[in-house]
Amino acid sequence: MSLAVIDIGGTTIKFGGYSAETGLFQQTKVATPKTLAAFYQCLQQQVAALQQTSEVTGVAISSPGVVDQAAGIIQGASAVPYIHHFPIVAELTNRLKLPVTIENDANCAALAEVQAGAAADVRDAIFLVLGTGVGGAVILNGQLHRGRHLMGGEFGYMWHGDDDTVSHLGTLVNTVARYNRRHGTHLDGKTLYEQARKGGQEAKKAVQRMFHVLATTIFNLQYSFDPDCFVIGGGISQNPHLLADLEAALDTVMAQTELTPVRPVIRIAKFQADANLYGAAVHFQQQSQAGLSRLERK
Repeated sequence: MSLAVIDIGGTTIKFGGYSAETGLFQQTKVATPKTLAAFYQCLQQQVAALQQTSEVTGVAISSPGVVDQAAGIIQGASAVPYIHHFPIVAELTNRLKLPVTIENDANCAALAEVQAGAAADVRDAIFLVLGTGVGGAVILNGQLHRGRHLMGGEFGYMWHGDDDTVSHLGTLVNTVARYNRRHGTHLDGKTLYEQARKGGQEAKKAVQRMFHVLATTIFNLQYSFDPDCFVIGGGISQNPHLLADLEAALDTVMAQTELTPVRPVIRIAKFQADANLYGAAVHFQQQSQAGLSRLERK
């Protein structure tokens, strides 16, 4: 028996099967459909294809947006606007004829890393997912902390100084966009990072500014939540220089005050591009166990 696992993104949707024995298998991805009708058709086709080779017992989905678990609704906004603000869990359950769970993508990544990744040995951890913006998740005592308004871990909304939000200032995507506008260039993030490491002064200044924002955010969160560690995910986490550059920026931040006895512990995510699929499976299993527990108490 296995789960169909799905990771909804603004550009592509990833699909796969998952079982405890084999892990992920039969993985594929397709361009994200432009309409809700096409989205439904896409999911039905992919789940049906998986059912040809495996006994599928449920569908576990990682999604952008703020997921209201009780209502089965994805609140907020994302690059996939048609999935928001209606009972999507009930609709997909009806269409797919299988139990369906949905969890926020950053929360899924955190669940994967807590289960068997970079935070498997701790109880309290904060996750920063660096993509187009800054997403995140908070794990307290081994459990997701969603918050009163389901905004736990939405660190990208935090304000940095008098300039802008952490999402706008703390990602390579936005850093290179600002750089290109200022200098009339057409670089991608990887090239800008390489130029900065080779000593290009303007590129170095731009990238160091990004790292300063991230290091300051991590410092402030350490002295707010006091977690065991921070885990960095997202596309940039695959860069082998990321951890050293972030640690150097943290050195600078910590040197600004003497009253800082605790240095944040920073780790790089283990599961990389597959984190959301793994985490969706973990969330499905947790929801299933919670359902059984509720039935047993009745």
